[in-house]
Amino acid sequence: MASIEREAAFYLGRRYNLATRRVIADEPLLYDARDLTTHAVCVGMTGSGKTGLCVDLIEEAALDGVPAIVIDPKGDMTNLLLTFPELRPADFEPWVNVDDARRKGQTVEEYAAATAQTWAEGLAEWDQGPERIRRLKEAAEWVIYTPGSDAGIPVSVMQSLRAPDLSWDDEEEALRELIAGTVSALLGLVGVAADPVRSREHILLSHIVEHAWRRGEDLDLARLIEAIQRPPMRTLGVLDIDSFYPERDRMDLVMRLNSVAASPSFGNWLKGAPLDIASLTHTAGGRPRVSVFYIAHLNDAERMFFVTLLLEQVVTWMRRLSGTTSLRCLLYFDEVFGYLPPHPADPPSKRPLLTLLKMARAFGIGVVLATQNPVDLDYKSLTNAGTWFIGKLQTDRDKARVLEGMEGVVSEQGTLLDRSYLDRTISSLDSRVFILHNVHEERPELFYTRWALSYLRGPLTRSQVRTLMEPLKERAPEATRATVATPAPAPAASPAPKVPPGYASVPPAVNARVPQYHLLVVLAPQRAAEEAGVSLGPHAGQPPLVYVPYLLGSATVRYGKAGRERSAREHVTCLVPLPPAHAVVDWRRHLVDDRVAGDVRSTAPEGGLYAPLADGMSDSPPYTRFRDSFADYIYHNVALPIWVHRELGLESVADEEEATFRERCRQEAARRMAAEVDTLTTRFSRDVERLRSKLEAEERELARDIVEHEERKRDELLSAGESLIGTLLGRRSSRRLSQASTKRRLTQRAKADVEESEEVIAKLKAQIAEREREHEEALHAVRRRWEEAAERVEEAELHPTRSGIHITVFGLVWVPLWLLGDNLDVRVPAYPWDQ
Repeated sequence: MASIEREAAFYLGRRYNLATRRVIADEPLLYDARDLTTHAVCVGMTGSGKTGLCVDLIEEAALDGVPAIVIDPKGDMTNLLLTFPELRPADFEPWVNVDDARRKGQTVEEYAAATAQTWAEGLAEWDQGPERIRRLKEAAEWVIYTPGSDAGIPVSVMQSLRAPDLSWDDEEEALRELIAGTVSALLGLVGVAADPVRSREHILLSHIVEHAWRRGEDLDLARLIEAIQRPPMRTLGVLDIDSFYPERDRMDLVMRLNSVAASPSFGNWLKGAPLDIASLTHTAGGRPRVSVFYIAHLNDAERMFFVTLLLEQVVTWMRRLSGTTSLRCLLYFDEVFGYLPPHPADPPSKRPLLTLLKMARAFGIGVVLATQNPVDLDYKSLTNAGTWFIGKLQTDRDKARVLEGMEGVVSEQGTLLDRSYLDRTISSLDSRVFILHNVHEERPELFYTRWALSYLRGPLTRSQVRTLMEPLKERAPEATRATVATPAPAPAASPAPKVPPGYASVPPAVNARVPQYHLLVVLAPQRAAEEAGVSLGPHAGQPPLVYVPYLLGSATVRYGKAGRERSAREHVTCLVPLPPAHAVVDWRRHLVDDRVAGDVRSTAPEGGLYAPLADGMSDSPPYTRFRDSFADYIYHNVALPIWVHRELGLESVADEEEATFRERCRQEAARRMAAEVDTLTTRFSRDVERLRSKLEAEERELARDIVEHEERKRDELLSAGESLIGTLLGRRSSRRLSQASTKRRLTQRAKADVEESEEVIAKLKAQIAEREREHEEALHAVRRRWEEAAERVEEAELHPTRSGIHITVFGLVWVPLWLLGDNLDVRVPAYPWDQ
């Protein structure tokens, strides 16, 4: 019986003889995992066994240490978490279908016992058992995420509006594609069918997002709504903003988005695990994770919204990865109907799917798309799909559409399709029998899918998902709603307070070259007084609001050498009480949260009193000097801690945790080890093959020598017999004696040849054994060397270049304070920040 366990080979079933309709027991179908990097498509009608095959595929990937992201529109793939190594009836009992038990006339306990026995027998028939289930359960962390619901692990979608860690210099086209997809998904959620080229809603939102991301600023829904009301740009194209998209019309979009934000149900979209693909594929400790996204409870618009955001995040994550030829991650879409339709349909999900199908191979990401609706599939988009699993189809129209689509695919790949064979074969397929058409193999194969290790009970309900995920919820990362600075409501009108000494009702004169900003008023006076524990003072209705001068510097910092493919990025923001012109600023003591730079406005608000400037700070030269000082501080003092592997030439990328980087080093070391092992094996195989050829030749020579020796012995015996008879009869002759002597010598020579051949054969066998021993020792040494080398990870620092420091905001900022207390001597910030 052939082994079903082989590294980087997925055991999917056994070959199948269509003529006899029997499984070929001793021929397991082992699918090369590397072939999955050229992606796969699985088509089959309900009842074809498509779900079971795809579950098998994900199980094998997990057993091989490959993480998976599973998009589950129907709920079938939640069965991956129903793994019971002990195969006890009590394990199955909570999950069996009560209606199925009733139809069979059994109690739930009896039906669970029968199911457990069926599963044990089915697994044994396919050379699997409890130990393999246990290995599967332990191979990865299995999680069900439920966006928009807290049944499973909830998901926060706010990650999608965060500025991605990609360089605008290197990845401008990719970033604009990401913006287009994110905006399309968001507009689709609020019922706006937006064309990225013609829709003014799409154009405005895209410009707002790009404006923020270029400055390194994160967005959320509240900031996006505010930016629609007060766009950060004055023109779009050649028209001013109000001519292109009047404020009255923009309010309609604001109200649509605000209705979503205000909806109680939308709160479930803002909390939970962040949509961070690195953490969705591996735990903090580096363990592979299988993340099942259960979206059966969402409506069509919500599904499209979430799927698009998830795919866009996968694309962004992919662009930060290094290239590899091995399978790094699996992206499985259980029903792609409606998400990759033929032209001219163009839903928001289509573009990121196309990007993944075109580019993911280079990064080791395998995309597997499954559908029972082969008519509604854009086959032109699937020219990069190297593997096709074709199961039983419902109609001749489905079969014709699949064959038509495959013809286009294989012609793109420069191969031929035997349409008549596939046509006949598809028509004859039984349940669980599939055609495997793999461009990496010479011909299609028929196989019968193996028994799944997971209990395939059908779609789970949300309450069942809740039960499964309850143990994990306490450990799930909880993304809380981001704190967003929103202007405090204007206080009720009251008599203007007396101007306190030292303040003026107009700001002091400053050189026009000096940028000036105002921080938002976030805290109302009553709230500020409560937090400070003081009274509102004599002007309880309207205490004085004063603005004091500060120096604000904010920069986006890129790390790494010029020309690097990928560079990490972070933000540095400092808020300093305005110093005198010739002062020296210790920037390290004045670091603040990056949100401060996003909450400034260049227009002065109405009202408020202004404090005077520090000495010499009304002209521009001091600001230029402080700006240079700020840049110098960043250049000399800000560094990014990274992980490096000098021998492999690897460095951690942005936000890559140590465990993830170590796993990447192990993969790279394994790749190099495999290459060295291949080279070593080729060299030793050549030497051993040469020795085996000599051995075979010598064995043939020995066989001839043995035959000749036997013949010589017979001749010698005959000659000796003739001599004996001649002597007895009195016919002794010297000629007969000479002949006998000659025969004897020939026999001895033949015997010597046999002994010589045996000696040479023994030496050759010893040499072969020695070479094989040397080969094993060399392989062991190579493996040990690379396994040890893989762990030689060091900490290092990555410093920015001068050109990598981009100062986004620098200038004079007026910080709002409330003057409270009976004597107006208590200054309470109207914009709180860590001081």
